[in-house]
Amino acid sequence: MVERQAGIVVMGDTVTVVDAEVPQDANQPITIVADTSWTLQAGERSAAYDILFKRCANFLRENGLKRVVVKASSTTRSPASLAHLESAELRGVVIAAAASVVQVKTVPKSQISRHYGDRKVDEYLKDDSFWAAQTIGGKLRKTSREAAMMIIAARD
Repeated sequence: MVERQAGIVVMGDTVTVVDAEVPQDANQPITIVADTSWTLQAGERSAAYDILFKRCANFLRENGLKRVVVKASSTTRSPASLAHLESAELRGVVIAAAASVVQVKTVPKSQISRHYGDRKVDEYLKDDSFWAAQTIGGKLRKTSREAAMMIIAARD
């Protein structure tokens, strides 16, 4: 049995979404169904948030996804910049939109590095052989590997 899941990473004004079929057997690779990015529209942020909220909720509903794993916010040693805060706002919009449709789990990158495998996340992201073994199906852009990693690392 497989379950449709999405991994989502928000960076700046861009939302990267990987839609995959995830087998119950964690030793089986995930099948990439779609790899897409959504960009926040220019103009008034509140109106753009509303549009992106609806786009996310509709995408999840229309494609029959059952679970979403979102890369959680992380702290930095430097003071938060406006860009960092706006990215966090957008992440909140995406989490709320997803939660209105499906089960949502937020996972910090640091948690994956501590609990998944024996390497740091960034090392997995660069490893082409890891991705060849962990994914099949549609094409996965290298810039989307982090979103796919959210799905892989959160498997039960």
